[in-house]
Amino acid sequence: METDGDLVHGAWLGTVDTDGTSRTAGLLGVLVGAHTTQRLELPASTMLPSLLRQLLLPVVLDAVGAPRTRREWTERFGHGCFSDAEVELLTDYLGPRRYGGRFRILGGEQPFAQVAGLEALNGETKSVAQLVPSIASGNNVPLFSALTEADEMLLTPGQALLWLLHAHCWDTASIKTGAVGDPQAKNGKTTGNPTGPLGQLGVVVPVGRNLFETLMLNTPILPDGLDPADRPQWAWDERPAELGRKSPAGPEWSTRPAGGLLDLLTFQSRRIRLIARETEQGPRVHRVIVSAGDRLARTPEWDPHTAWSHTAKPKAGQPQRRPRRHISGRAAWQGLGTLLALALPVEGDGPYTSALLRQAGDLRADDALPTDYPLGVEICGLEYGTQSAVVENAIGDSLPLPVASLLAENDWLRAAILECASQADRAGRALDNLDNDLRRASGGDPLPRDRGQRPSSRFLHALDGTMRRLLAGLRTVGEDDDLLERAELAWELSVRAAAVREAEALLAAVPPRAVVGRVEKVNGKDVVHRSGKAVGAFYKKLAEILPRAAEESSGGGKATA
Repeated sequence: METDGDLVHGAWLGTVDTDGTSRTAGLLGVLVGAHTTQRLELPASTMLPSLLRQLLLPVVLDAVGAPRTRREWTERFGHGCFSDAEVELLTDYLGPRRYGGRFRILGGEQPFAQVAGLEALNGETKSVAQLVPSIASGNNVPLFSALTEADEMLLTPGQALLWLLHAHCWDTASIKTGAVGDPQAKNGKTTGNPTGPLGQLGVVVPVGRNLFETLMLNTPILPDGLDPADRPQWAWDERPAELGRKSPAGPEWSTRPAGGLLDLLTFQSRRIRLIARETEQGPRVHRVIVSAGDRLARTPEWDPHTAWSHTAKPKAGQPQRRPRRHISGRAAWQGLGTLLALALPVEGDGPYTSALLRQAGDLRADDALPTDYPLGVEICGLEYGTQSAVVENAIGDSLPLPVASLLAENDWLRAAILECASQADRAGRALDNLDNDLRRASGGDPLPRDRGQRPSSRFLHALDGTMRRLLAGLRTVGEDDDLLERAELAWELSVRAAAVREAEALLAAVPPRAVVGRVEKVNGKDVVHRSGKAVGAFYKKLAEILPRAAEESSGGGKATA
């Protein structure tokens, strides 16, 4: 990889094997050995979906084909690795007789995911830092950046590839360099660009025990198979001519719908050219041109990697279902209501989980996935600011998810899990109310909604590990045993203990005058604010939220005014 940018055979992608060994491999080696790879070594959480969508999944789907039935999916998954026949298909697909020559990142007539010979109308190139959101470049100026735009950044070909794919998925909506040959460029630039396709989603990626299982869990079952006209970006020239779409290998672009799953996964939302120079360590990418690329007309409702917000009565011209984005500052388990929303809302608006999680539940129903299967979920997203032209925050988290909770008939388990999450949320709000009441009793005002750190943030963070242990423990729960009841009691006791610790810390910080408190006029009536009254109201509310823990802990552990 360090010499010729060969993605197929060059050692460019870092992996960690199931035995803990770190290694690097090329595309073919990673796929063939996917069952021995525990995880991929990637510099950002948002890079896993971009690598899966732009490279790994479409290669497997196009080479091996998509499963048409649950039985076919189950047979593939049951092998635990790619079969000899599938390895032969992958080897042939990535060989010189088919597409192997198109998987080179440097040089050649068709560099991977780039436009050969792309030139800016102003003749300039930019630092390759433009591809890395955490590095200051142009209008994107992170608060903590080790480099500035004036510093030279050098990327190995492998690093450059990862950030290249990331840009196609997540690039900001900032003004793009006008390209020679692009009739839509004006005054040397292109405006009105959307973010990359994934930037408009709250990405949800199911993960398994190894890379092979993760690839399978992200492989949708397609009863009609792949459309023959649906081709990945590296095989664009094989699409029917009557489709009349602009080639991603040239500077021209268009606004268009996705032509199928392979087209959606490898959507070229930018026209990019990487520029390398020789160093003592080999070729290094140091400059880049990023121009406008294809614009996705609308995220199709069959996109596998997002949850949805369903609207019962959308406005005229608006879709009934829109991608549901993640909320900054919330752990993945606080969004369990969305991840476990297996059915469309019967009435009104509401969330609807991703197609791949619904499929995992169907496969569990067919016993393709065992009850105690250690299913994981990775969520990620980017938050943009200033007309989506800069990156303000990255969201990334993971959690274990009991596969039994994805069974349509297991309403009881979903209800129990969601109740646990709701209890934590309500207890957090009770702590915030206690904090506000203590501030009033001390002669001050409550925190404004958009300022300061609230006690609920510290409290929910303290519960993070407990919730993950709870979810992992519920993998083996059954409707007829008492494991769920014991788990719910243990959860409530943990929530109560964490809430009491936070309440005691709040009470210890108030001044003595809070005991006497003060009287405030509210709607013409005198309202007394005292610390004792605030604490009493808090514990009453906590007992309502956590009835099992209240019964178990009756008579003990209260902070006093």
